[in-house]
Amino acid sequence: MVRIFPLIFILLWSSAFITTKPIIDNSDPFAALAFRFFFVAMGFYLFSLFTNQSIHISKKNLIESFTSGVLFHGFYLGGVFYSISIGMPTGIAALIVTLQPVLTNALSGPILGEKVTIKQWIGVLLGFVGAVLVLGFDVGSSIPLVGLVSTIVALIAITTSTIWQKKLSNNLPLPVSNFYQAVGGCLFHVLIVILFAEPYIDFNKTFLIAMSHQVFLVSFGAFTILMYLIKKNSASKTVSIFFLIPATSAFMAWLFLNENLTNLDLLGFFITTIGVYIATRD
Repeated sequence: MVRIFPLIFILLWSSAFITTKPIIDNSDPFAALAFRFFFVAMGFYLFSLFTNQSIHISKKNLIESFTSGVLFHGFYLGGVFYSISIGMPTGIAALIVTLQPVLTNALSGPILGEKVTIKQWIGVLLGFVGAVLVLGFDVGSSIPLVGLVSTIVALIAITTSTIWQKKLSNNLPLPVSNFYQAVGGCLFHVLIVILFAEPYIDFNKTFLIAMSHQVFLVSFGAFTILMYLIKKNSASKTVSIFFLIPATSAFMAWLFLNENLTNLDLLGFFITTIGVYIATRD
């Protein structure tokens, strides 16, 4: 079963980009994320109690898990949700944040002591060339500049969170760690709502179905698999599976959201995928 975890993760993680659109069409992105992670935190809390895992942890472990949640559930998902809410195409958002593997590989050497090769640097170059092809002619027109900045913030956040998670000194059970990360994400978005947003949620059928998908399949399923893989493998090896997500997300966006991709976009996707593959393969 463990061997198919990466495949399950790719399908679930890619599908999250698709259900993001119907959520932000019916809510403020930050209110939706606060709502989501309130229930995610409650779910992991109840699961921890059910399995007799203590949620009483040291101050150090609390700060580590909380910070990881703010980075991952706060800045990363907040950046993605907000960018899509102001017009960033779903497939392009997926492409940008999935440059994470090349950045993680580049930083895992000096930070985690993992070996970074010339081949990985070639992959980094190809990855960014592909991104420039997709983005270079569209920024300010079909791609909003603020949306681009938000997605880049999300990219930096998920890269930092992955490396941070690998460096954590705690050996907390996954449900307990995930509980405190979800609390961190929830409080982050509550703060954003209070300070900056005008929150609203239309609890219609579309919103509830899409939100249920993200709570149960993505937050409980895909995120738990990701944390397990990071814990058991090197950071660079874990994020290598991300190179399949742009194409999978783009296909799902075409299939379910009727999003179009130009030939230049397809070329950019192709080059970026090759670059990430080269940078992360053994």
